[in-house]
Amino acid sequence: MKILLLGPPGSGKGTQAKFICEKFGIPQISTGDMLRAAVKAQTSLGLAAQKIMEAGDLVSDDIILGLVKERLNNPDCQHGYLLDGFPRTIAQAEGMRAMGIEIEFIVELQVDDEEIVRRLSGRRIHEASGRTYHIDFNPPKVKGHDDHTGEPLLQRADDREETVRNRLQVYHRQTAPLIEFYSALVAGNNQALSPRHIRIQGSGEIREIQQSILRNIEAQRAGSRSF
Repeated sequence: MKILLLGPPGSGKGTQAKFICEKFGIPQISTGDMLRAAVKAQTSLGLAAQKIMEAGDLVSDDIILGLVKERLNNPDCQHGYLLDGFPRTIAQAEGMRAMGIEIEFIVELQVDDEEIVRRLSGRRIHEASGRTYHIDFNPPKVKGHDDHTGEPLLQRADDREETVRNRLQVYHRQTAPLIEFYSALVAGNNQALSPRHIRIQGSGEIREIQQSILRNIEAQRAGSRSF
């Protein structure tokens, strides 16, 4: 079970990633986690990444791809893995194919942009405790104040509406070409080896979304194909 999970910020991707990994007994692989682990372990790739990050530069695709391949060789990936938002670009996707890193399913969570803006821009936090509220879905007892301390709640900078809309634009710019890239593989390859792209409506009850993911994956597993 080799899955690439895609979804815009605020789509519930973290919740669904945890569910999928627990259901199929596979690890969740994210580039952020890999970078932190490699730097902490002082591996050769980790040292290279640390030097680049300390200089304020972006870690190259070559290093990221090397970390991905290194991570996927670990024993816990023997029965599959869930790639969390990677690859993000066509160059990364092509690099993965060149390295023989397989994906069997893309699970894409789709949520309307306006719903995402409402979800994220309505969040408020109590900075000291980390308690989270939402002005519509989980409002505090007193508007703008923490239920326990009465202290003012804050809106994180990346939850502001203009920031959320910018993040969505970046996601769509990156993801649309990526989906087109994999779709072209379907058209050009033998159907027995072509990919499975599963679109899931990410609005609604969490359990309903989870069941939709399972139904779609299990309905196609017998004819599973790889990118």
